[in-house]
This record gives sequence, structure tokens and C-alpha cells, in this order.
Amino acid sequence: MMLGYQSLGIVYGDIGTSPLYVFSSIRLSEPGEKDILGILSLIFWTLTMMGLIKYVFIVLQADDHGEGGTFALYSLLRQHVNFKGKMIIPSTRLGSDFNLKYHSKGSKLQSKAKKFLEENSKAQAVITFIVLLGTCMVIGDGALTPAISVLSAVQGIQSRSSKIKQEHVVFLSVAILVVLFLFQRFGTNKVSFSFSPIMLLWFSFTATIGLYNIIKFYPSILKALSPHYIFYFFQRNHRKGWELLGAIALCITGAEAMFADLGHFNKRGIQLSYSLVVYPALILAYSGEAAFLIKNPDRISTAFYSSVPEPIFWPMFIISTLAAVVASQALISASFSIIRQSITLGCFPRVTMIHTSSKHEGQVYSPEVNYFLMFVCILITVGFDGGAEIGNAFGVAVIWVMLITTVLMCVVMLVIWDTNIILVVMFLTVYLSIEGVYMSSLLNKLAHGGWVPFAISAFFLVITLSWTYGRSKKSQYEDGNKMSKQELDHLVETSTRVPGVCFFCTDLMNGIPPIIRHYVKHVGTLRQVTVFVTVRTLPIRTVLPEERFIVAKLGPEGVYSCLVQYGYMDQHRMDGEEYESSIVGVIKEIAENGKEVEMMDCASCKDVIFVHGRIILNASKKNGGFRKWVINNLYRFLQKNFRSNVATLRIPPSKSLQVGMLYEI
Repeated sequence: MMLGYQSLGIVYGDIGTSPLYVFSSIRLSEPGEKDILGILSLIFWTLTMMGLIKYVFIVLQADDHGEGGTFALYSLLRQHVNFKGKMIIPSTRLGSDFNLKYHSKGSKLQSKAKKFLEENSKAQAVITFIVLLGTCMVIGDGALTPAISVLSAVQGIQSRSSKIKQEHVVFLSVAILVVLFLFQRFGTNKVSFSFSPIMLLWFSFTATIGLYNIIKFYPSILKALSPHYIFYFFQRNHRKGWELLGAIALCITGAEAMFADLGHFNKRGIQLSYSLVVYPALILAYSGEAAFLIKNPDRISTAFYSSVPEPIFWPMFIISTLAAVVASQALISASFSIIRQSITLGCFPRVTMIHTSSKHEGQVYSPEVNYFLMFVCILITVGFDGGAEIGNAFGVAVIWVMLITTVLMCVVMLVIWDTNIILVVMFLTVYLSIEGVYMSSLLNKLAHGGWVPFAISAFFLVITLSWTYGRSKKSQYEDGNKMSKQELDHLVETSTRVPGVCFFCTDLMNGIPPIIRHYVKHVGTLRQVTVFVTVRTLPIRTVLPEERFIVAKLGPEGVYSCLVQYGYMDQHRMDGEEYESSIVGVIKEIAENGKEVEMMDCASCKDVIFVHGRIILNASKKNGGFRKWVINNLYRFLQKNFRSNVATLRIPPSKSLQVGMLYEI
């Protein structure tokens, strides 16, 4: 219940404040009673079919250890299907994991679907691409949500005073946006507790005003819940009715944020808050606006504020502005979650991720992402001068994300849930039809501002595709050139052993990377105790000290592997003698005799050095010109300008040695 209450301040800002701008975005001259009833019927069934049934009761069930979003669906699929194509996000499974059977044998259809995916690298590449595309589009929409939400609220002043000019609205909107983004650093937990009372007030006021307008202007407005009014609407408006679907789609734009923000809360909390508070409040709010417009059709361009009773206009304006600020929060926090999942799966360059809650893994904050979104929001607000183009741009990308979610959900239903094929076909047919019609209408907005979210999405897509492609090439090279046990034995025997301990940091989970061969070949020596260290972050709060290090002897005397495990709240520190002695202490426990223990004690008294590799990819001539340019320019640029894995480990500089190697791919 507490998480459900908190989710009001984070998850529902976008979809919850949609009554501010949906009716006012509908450009319909002299709308009649049946037009208004048809629009309300469309809004009701869109919120019901897509918000309540699809997302709350179906899609939220497909969480990945509490995480939501298209990346969660992809991660879920990767846990059940062995993805191994050329353009695939590198796997972090251990070698032994591939022999495990996580689930009992399902139906023949499930087995065929899984086998098809595992054997078809093109299908795997298509799924990977649409997942990356979908996540980038959510971020693209995240840059627009704050701009339109704040502008829609602030523009309410103009409906009461002609002295307020557009530049004043833009200036005030920019000031509010700056404060909003600066507030993000306090973390999701504090932000949600601050914002939840505001959203509770917002839903209470809009529902009460809606009920008041229904009773005063048109008590029988709820007859619009009958879908036959949708038929009348299209029969009356024909092509114009189809074009207006782009504006009506704005009522559902925040639905994807519910799923993407799942990691910040949990599905039960989100299901409770949406079903018991958000959904009924929205239906009453839209119904109240529609009842008012049936009697005042000429006020459709300022529908929300015009329908607010005069005595409570200014209190409602303040609450609306605060709620619009909260609306911006939904996609901002969703963007943090998406980038975090992207980094975890290895398809986005590493940026700073600060965990702001010790209880919930998904509550994170990224300064770089936050300030980038702030810059883009301000640029959009000022660039479009708060005009209609922002409204045209909003929602265009989100409907594509919804289509992608529908397709991925069908794959999850077949491969993981083993759902009856008839139900899968019904789900696919119903939601592809609804979302396909909305998408076709929204394409009309492309030339009038709708290109903006696609431009932002394309920017992030270039980064993710370049990084994913480079990482996959790096993994392929290391898998094909990693050292065998026999080669390692020979290398150790022919090398000069010098006193001390060497911790060699590598991110290869399975085997010994070729950079070890490169290092020993050119240095010609190995420390008396050499430990190959790999770091893994687990989806738990903290790892117990006795489970922090998993060590194994690799064969040659004094050569070991060590898997260092951290929880999301653990500090990744490798500085201090305590760390060094902890690893050596665990290695002593697997020592075969007293001589080996004595050797480690002796080595620990000498110098300790941390060696980490810096890999540079170089595309050979056998690659095409475009692939060569992506590797040698884009991937290298990202690798150089973003944080490295080693940067998060806090290795003491005085004991650090970087070894570079060129991978000719």
C-alpha cells in the first residue's frame, strides 16, 4: 500500500495530467453532442483496453525480478532462450549456466517457438533491434513530457488574462523545468514522498470537479461508455475523425511509464493505485469536461481550465502546475531505469548511476542523463516558443513503444508463459489493431513537430547500436582467442616469477582473455601470486562478506581466478590493505599444502599491483566501409569519453598499471 501511494508521485504524473491537454488538442470546429460523446467513448475505451487491461493486468506480470520496460521483457527472454547471433548483447552467464534447465518441458508449441528463436540468428537480431529502438523512443518521449506538461499547466493563466504573453509562459515554464531537474538528485524515494500528496490532491480535485460538471451540465454523460458512440463519431467525421485520433491518443501516453517505472516500486502497488485511484479519477475528469463541452462547445480549445468553477480556479491552477511538474517526473525516472538496465545488459556506455534507496534496487539517479534531458527540454520549450508543435511532437514515439511491447509480450507468452495460441492471437490482433490505427493517425504529425522524438530516439539509438555492435565484436574476438589451460600452463612455466601479488582485472566471465597473453609476452614476468579478478553485480542489496569472493586455482602454481560479487548498494572499492588481505585470505582456504600458504604470505609482504586492460578495437579491411567507420570512429569515441568499468572500482592510482591491446577484428 505504501509503494502504491508512493507510485502516485512518480508513475502516474504523465497519464494522470492528460486531462490538461487532450480535449484542448482536438481541433474540431463546432463539435456537436454526438461528437463529444464519441470522443469521450474513445477516451474511455482507450484507457480501459490499453491502460487497465493491457498494462495493469497483463504486461505488468512480465517483470524481470521486479524490473519493467521493454528491456525487462528482453532480459526475461534471454533467461529462457540462448541468444547467440552476431548482433547480440553479450551474455554474462557462467559456462555452467547453459546446462541448467530452469523450467519443466512445456507444450509442443512452446518447444517449437523456443527452438526457432535459438536457431534463427536473424530473429534474435530483429528482437534485439526493436528492443533497443523501443527503449530509445521512451527516452525520446521522456524529453518531451516535461515540456508539454509544464506548458499546458502554465498556459492556464492565458485563459484568465489577455495581458499574459507567450514569452512569459515560456520563461516561467523554463524556470519550473530547471527546478524540477535540479530536484532529481535527492532520489526517487524523497521525490515520490514529496510528490504523492500533490497527485492525491490532483486526482481528488479533478474527480470532484468532474462529478460537479456531470451533475450540473449533462447528468447522462456516462452513456458515452457505450462503444456505439465511437461508430457515430467516425460516421459523422470520416477522415477528420481518423486524424483526431492523434490527439485522443494523448490520454494514454503515460501507460508505458507504468511498466518502465516498475523497478522503482512493485506491480501490486502499481495495480492497486491505478485501479482504485487513477483510473476512476480519470474517467470522472474526462466525463466532466465532456459534459461541460456539450453545453459550451466553443470552449474546447481551453476545455480543462474553462470547466473549472470560477471560485476555485486559482487553487486549481496551482495544483495543476504542481501536478504537471510531477508528470514530468514519470518519464525522467523511467529514463534513469532504462539507462541503468541498458548498462547492465552491456548495450549502453557506462554513466554514473547513484542508488538512492537501500531497499529498492530500481531507485537510481544519473547526473549525466538528468542534465542531458534538462538541456533538451529547455531547448524544445524555447525553440518551439511553447507553440502547438510541442503538442504535435508529443505521443508520436510512445505509440511505437506500445506496438513493440505488444509484439514482445506475444513472444513472452509463447516462449515463457506457454499461453494457449488462441489467446496469443487474440491479444496480438486486438492490440495491433488499436495501436496500429492510432499510430497511422499520429504519423500525420511528423512534418509538424512529430519528428522531434524520433530525432532524440535516433541520437540514443546510434549510441546503443554502436556500443552493442562494438561490444559484441569484442566478445567474439575474446571467445575466439581466449587462452586454453595448456597455453596458460606453458606461459607460466616459461615466465620469470617475481615477488609480490598481481590482481589482473578482466570483464570476461568465462575463461582467460587474450590480453593476459599480450601482457606476459611483452613484460616477460609474472608475480609470485597472480589473481585474475572479474567483478559481477547481483540484483540484491548487499553481498555477505563470506560470499563476496569466489576463488579457484587455475592449475599453475600461484595462479588463481577470483569472482568478486557486489550488491547494488555495495561500494566497488579495491583500495586498502583490507581488500587485498581478504582475497589472499580466501585463496589460503583452498591451498593444498603449507608450502602454498607460506608462498602467499611471503608474496603479500611484497608489492601489490592492480593491472587492468584497455582494449582498442580496429576494424580490418575485410569489414565493409560502414562497419569499419562504426568501430574505428563511433565505438572508439564512446569508449574514450564514457566511464570505463575499471573507473567504478576505485583502484588506488599508486598501485595501478594499465595495459593496452589492439583487437584486430
